[in-house]
Amino acid sequence: MNLIIDVGNTFVKFAVFENHVLMHKISFELADFKIKYKALQNVFPDIHNCIVSSVGRLKDQQIDDVKEDLKVLELSHKTKMPFKNSYQTPKTLGVDRIALASAAVDQFPNNNALIIDAGTCITYDFVTDKNEYLGGAISPGIRLRYEALHNLTANLPLLEKDQPKTIIGNTTESSIHSGVIVGILKEIDGIIEDYKQKHQDLTVILTGGDAKFLSNQLKNSIFVNSNFLLEGLNFILDFNSK
Repeated sequence: MNLIIDVGNTFVKFAVFENHVLMHKISFELADFKIKYKALQNVFPDIHNCIVSSVGRLKDQQIDDVKEDLKVLELSHKTKMPFKNSYQTPKTLGVDRIALASAAVDQFPNNNALIIDAGTCITYDFVTDKNEYLGGAISPGIRLRYEALHNLTANLPLLEKDQPKTIIGNTTESSIHSGVIVGILKEIDGIIEDYKQKHQDLTVILTGGDAKFLSNQLKNSIFVNSNFLLEGLNFILDFNSK
């Protein structure tokens, strides 16, 4: 069994895989790390290998607690990857983006793949049909856009995401929803179209916390997989265990 630890900007995820099958997944705040880890051990005593992917503030002591029990791979730009990395600044490439590219190579081999991760940020990552990672783009996610409008202005309220009923907002709240949500949908659809014009037979994967909310509103045909990053991390762990 493999334990996947994904430390994001907001939450920590634990995922347990056995023979490439996701057996268990839990999300929690970083402060609960030790309690959740000990509880997981009681339920899954047969876990032996672990990969840690952190874009958040995971402490050394928290990793050391896991290393006392398991063989741990800490994901970084130095980790052996299942693709050619042509990113010009590999040291700055986020481990989450490495995992997404790995998942694409594993699940869509020899395909041009665009992976869109709609989370705190929206990341776009492109892998060619020759398994070469070229890069992509980073833009603010849904929550960041709502917060920016509220925090950087004097009078705009902080709203929860909501699908606008029309592109024309006739109140301040509906105008914000239109600007944020329609703006993101137009951005995503526009970027997909640009990639399609340059690359034949493009496979598009949408993942992340806002994937389900956005997927039914996009014009383009996409694969939606909320566990894509976790599956990529599991693949990297197996790839490095050979």
